Amino acid sequence: MGTPQTPTHSNRKASMSNGKHYVIPPPPQAALAVAGSSDLFPVRRIWCVGRNYLEHIKEMGQDEREPPFFFAKPADAIVPDGGTSPYPSLTKDMHHEVELVVALKSGGRYIPVDKALDCVWGYGVGIDLTRRDLQIASRDIKRPWEVGKAFDASAPCGPLMPVSRIGHPSKGKIVLKCNGKVRQDGDLAQMIWNVPETISKLSEMVALDAGDIIMTGTPSGVAACVAGDKLECEVEGVGKLTVMIGQPLK
Repeated sequence: MGTPQTPTHSNRKASMSNGKHYVIPPPPQAALAVAGSSDLFPVRRIWCVGRNYLEHIKEMGQDEREPPFFFAKPADAIVPDGGTSPYPSLTKDMHHEVELVVALKSGGRYIPVDKALDCVWGYGVGIDLTRRDLQIASRDIKRPWEVGKAFDASAPCGPLMPVSRIGHPSKGKIVLKCNGKVRQDGDLAQMIWNVPETISKLSEMVALDAGDIIMTGTPSGVAACVAGDKLECEVEGVGKLTVMIGQPLK
């Protein structure tokens, strides 16, 4: 007799939800843990900021005068604290990028800078895992970055700390260690565009809403990681995140 299997999104029957009949089951709700609580923060979308720390722009060989730009990852790319992110297919050069995560409780369009922090529910620490070789290849032929950025398990995120407990951090160490050795060591104060400016600018491009999270860019020190590596991250006064890089899925 075979081992019983937990039903998955693909093998469960169609279901009813809110009085509506779906021909396939709705996908599970992506969510982040809340520090010190059993509560969860539902994730609607993951937005990421490119080139928001000067030293990282320099190490990537890009024009430091260029303003930050935005890209997205799928909500189900989240990996929780203590989880494992399998080494992805098609790459020989996956990099880590530690980032401050901003979680929104509300949104809108054309949000003024001086009102942007009113939209923030809390903060956390995350890693933008990147298939660097594929990202660079796409960039060089002026194609979108999704193949390099938006893959499965590419967005590890630690528990969120609510604004009611920590306020709005604008400075503090942001650090990533790989197998105990410091690789990235920056400060939130080094952001080119701070959190309210980032929210305001992004809201000019898309309508933001409750459940959106924003990964706000990475300091210098990005580097390759391989299967078996242990990544440990911390944003001072915000939280920590530990994730393992697992073996490739077959």
